[in-house]
Amino acid sequence: MKVRKELWFGFVIMGLILAGTLFMLLSAPEVTNGHLGLMMLGLVVVAIMLGFPTAFTLMGMGMIFTWIAYEENTSKTLTLMVQSAFKVMGNDVLISIPLFVFMGYLVERANLIEKLFKSLHLAMARVPGSLAVATIFTCAVFATATGIVGAVVTLMGLLAFPQMIKGGYDVRIGAGAITAGGCLGILIPPSVMLIVYGATAGVSVVQLYAGALFPGLMLAGLYVIYVILLAKLKPHLMPPLSMADRFVPLPSGTEQVSQQISNTALPALLRALTGGLKGPANQAVPTRHLLQQLGAALLPLLVFGAVTALSWHLNTRPAEPVVTMAPMGSETAEPAGAEAAEQSSGGGLQEPPSGGLQEPAATGGGLQEPPAGTASAAAAPVPITPPEPAATGTPTTPAASATPAAPVVAAERTSPTRGYWIGLGVGALAMVAFYALLSFQRLEIFKMLLASFFPLVVLILAVLGSIVLGLATPTEAAAVGAFGGFLLALAYRQFNLTMLKESVFLTAKTSAMVCWLFVGSAIFSAAFALLGGQELVERWVLSMNLSKTEFLLLSQVIIFVLGWPLEWTEIIVIFMPIFIPLLDNFGVDPLFFGLLVALNLQTAFLSPPVAMAAFYLKGVSPPHVTLNQIFAGMLPFMGIQVLAIFLLYQFPAIGLWLPQVLYK
Repeated sequence: MKVRKELWFGFVIMGLILAGTLFMLLSAPEVTNGHLGLMMLGLVVVAIMLGFPTAFTLMGMGMIFTWIAYEENTSKTLTLMVQSAFKVMGNDVLISIPLFVFMGYLVERANLIEKLFKSLHLAMARVPGSLAVATIFTCAVFATATGIVGAVVTLMGLLAFPQMIKGGYDVRIGAGAITAGGCLGILIPPSVMLIVYGATAGVSVVQLYAGALFPGLMLAGLYVIYVILLAKLKPHLMPPLSMADRFVPLPSGTEQVSQQISNTALPALLRALTGGLKGPANQAVPTRHLLQQLGAALLPLLVFGAVTALSWHLNTRPAEPVVTMAPMGSETAEPAGAEAAEQSSGGGLQEPPSGGLQEPAATGGGLQEPPAGTASAAAAPVPITPPEPAATGTPTTPAASATPAAPVVAAERTSPTRGYWIGLGVGALAMVAFYALLSFQRLEIFKMLLASFFPLVVLILAVLGSIVLGLATPTEAAAVGAFGGFLLALAYRQFNLTMLKESVFLTAKTSAMVCWLFVGSAIFSAAFALLGGQELVERWVLSMNLSKTEFLLLSQVIIFVLGWPLEWTEIIVIFMPIFIPLLDNFGVDPLFFGLLVALNLQTAFLSPPVAMAAFYLKGVSPPHVTLNQIFAGMLPFMGIQVLAIFLLYQFPAIGLWLPQVLYK
């Protein structure tokens, strides 16, 4: 019965599209090539909804309608196909797609997500709705490292969903948290969707990555805030964890230190190392074990010290060296290279070009002996102005030239700013609070985070940091990420030939799908423009005399509605080439428009009936979980996405501040 309702919904949508297309053709006084282009657009959407492959549907429709429009001219049709395909596949940015996808599959098969979820779950045990919050955090981190929505939703459905149901969580809350968190991978860089949009719209992928970072974090933060507030207001939907679920077993040596001395980690370990253990425990706990525990406990303090030292170095960095200008007006010969260097350094006797010695100048100036053997200089001695003394106070010797090179006055370091001291005080208080609350159980959780969370964070920062800071192109950073994924798989002893074959096969399959989509989109867009469909759409939009805000609202509503029957790939490759040429008419930055679209396209994975995240989760859910329950759980998160779009529009600096700081 449920499948029948979904089929009826799809048939209604297709019927409306076909009826609209037919009405357009019948109401037009004359059917032009532009009307054929609009009919082609409607038929493409219907064909995709019927299940035809998107890429080949785009290519086939484009070639058929071009062939009809040009009166069955086969040569023009083939020329259009070849030129469009060659142009789009010559884009260097597309090389990064298989590398990022390969990185994602390697990280996915390193089995990090189970350890990551468990450690975050225990670390957030006291937070309301801790299981759902840990799920969203895990999805955000793992989606950032992989960018593969289906993999993240499937794995979290296997790991987190059974634990949520066992812990008494409402099925809708668990389903919504998993599907919404898993979809963050198409927004938070490194995202394949941003690469596809950048190549389609001609926008720098580097700037898109920098711009999408804060909106993605904002959306994840809104998810977390919603879950915490809902858990506070309705605790029966998300019961707190029991003490048994919060229990963390300690190693035997650590257990003995905790029982004999104290459960506060740092002072207990220091006392144990200085002979605080008595009796048999003194022999049973090796010094090596205590040093390992102490090293893990002191790691945050070492990082804080390194960050403090680096901040002090940057905060007190001196200004540019001050160069004093020598008086002008005297005619002199240019000194030679070696003598010029000696004159700039100042101090001591200097050797003139002829090899003779030079008398040091008095404090008040005076005459300088000419070089031996130089008649012109002997005939007309020139008074000189001695250079200013160096910062150290060493007296300087005048140069052989009348106008010496300007000395550089060494600048001293500046005093730290008030912000530095405030940050240092806050950090010091945080360190004191951290070590006051650091029990041995929390130390074990911290060690679990070190083994699962921080390696992924380092990989993500290495990839994103090299792109955002301009140290590497997206393709080079993708290669670094793929190598990092390979190292993680080796470090966690998950790398083998079978895993490598699966990762390579899935990478080739995904990359081929994206590349064929690009080819089909290029042929379809070229055919649509040649038929005049783009011109008709542009005239229709401009005839409404829309303002910038009204145009953005109309475009985002259309994209939101298109997210119901279509996936983000079809929306990007089919409809973005229609919207992009209109941006100049309304003064819209393509970068800002791309960020709005990226936020909006989150709905493509969460809106029925083609909500792929729901089907991924349904495939691994217990039998009693229905598809309608999953859809109901996703609806509040769709509302949060709409709120995020509104916030980004009202405060564009959320997305544009970082690109402007780094690249403008």
